Amino acid sequence: MTIVTPIRSDIVARFEGQRAPRYTSYPTAPHFTHNIDDAEYQTLLTGLDPNESLSLYLHVPFCQTMCWYCGCHTRIVASYSPIEAYLDALEAEIRMVAAALPQPMKVRHIHWGGGTPTIMAPAAFRKLMGTLRECFEVVADAEIAVEIDPRRVTDEMIDALGQSGVTRASLGVQSFDPTVQAAINRIQSYEQTARATEKLRGAGVAAINFDLIYGLPHQTAESCGNTVARALQLAPDQFSVFGYAHVPWMKKHQRMIDTAALPNPQQRLAQFGVIAERLAEAKYRRIGLDHFAKPDDRLVRCLDAGTLRRNFQGYTSDQCTTLLGFGASAVGALPQAYVQNTTQVSEYRRRIAAGAFALQRGRRVTAEDRLRRDVIERVMCDFRVDLEAVAAKYGLSPQYFEGELARLAELERDGIVRIEGAAVSCLLYTSDAADE
Repeated sequence: MTIVTPIRSDIVARFEGQRAPRYTSYPTAPHFTHNIDDAEYQTLLTGLDPNESLSLYLHVPFCQTMCWYCGCHTRIVASYSPIEAYLDALEAEIRMVAAALPQPMKVRHIHWGGGTPTIMAPAAFRKLMGTLRECFEVVADAEIAVEIDPRRVTDEMIDALGQSGVTRASLGVQSFDPTVQAAINRIQSYEQTARATEKLRGAGVAAINFDLIYGLPHQTAESCGNTVARALQLAPDQFSVFGYAHVPWMKKHQRMIDTAALPNPQQRLAQFGVIAERLAEAKYRRIGLDHFAKPDDRLVRCLDAGTLRRNFQGYTSDQCTTLLGFGASAVGALPQAYVQNTTQVSEYRRRIAAGAFALQRGRRVTAEDRLRRDVIERVMCDFRVDLEAVAAKYGLSPQYFEGELARLAELERDGIVRIEGAAVSCLLYTSDAADE
């Protein structure tokens, strides 16, 4: 059961200014501090269970223009030559990693992210998809997802996506408010989004996701509601709704954003509340913290079955225990460790050309890490976790989480969580506040 209640302003004020990780992994990326060299990575790859299936992530770190809100690893290019050279390195890395596996392994999920993956030539996309099918056993019903900028995608690329078996396209929408678009350097008409959506469906891409962002400069609860209303006219299968993270000390282009125009925490909460309310009225089911899907979507089926997962790409039906990352900055998750490639494109190309892996850092995963990762994932997916059951799974006594349960008592008094024995339920909130 979902409990919806207004969140008190004093609670918002108490946590204002505090930062928390998004938990796409545990331990989180800032804790990837171990030096995992080529020999160890080779051992990790060779030691994978050949009967298990894999997920693949491929990163294309290029865009034609910079959106000022962007927090991704990407760079602006004025010609195609650096993209072409990078894609050659990407193909070489795919072949190198595949050769280290115990045998050609099954692949059930492929995700192309960026940057803008569809910045590559259609022929290059077809070629790389062919390389993946040559090096791995891509199963017939594999989910193949691609992130798309509707302003830039061509008819030829859309045809290539359909011919290559892409099953899901994620379109960056963010906001249809022209004032907000101007403030983030992303002018994108409704017609551009509608055209891309129609063309993708016509090419056989079965599922369409829209990315929306709240907390942007000059954004209001009303403008968020208007964006959702227009987006619903195109009936996407899923929505991913993210809060803007303003980190100009990490992403220098974000200094172009007027901080005085950013909404405060109460206003951000109101914006998300309006988005969630409008999508609920349209019969979309809420998936975890920030995804929404039509009732017949595969994410909803996983939610109801208790098998929903969360990984670096968000909420997913992916049940694979190994994710292999390819490209500059790409992260991989193996049973024993996390690994991340260098974020520098030039260094990535140099190392791949030398016949070496491009790893920059990693994190060996302990049994304690796995236990806490399980707890975090269930909280984020189900909003409920039975700590006694998790402890038993790892051969621990019911008293293992006594300290955590004691510390959660304050949140229970605030109405943020409910504790019943060792079961903790997180209460979902919408806000009845309005932008001031």
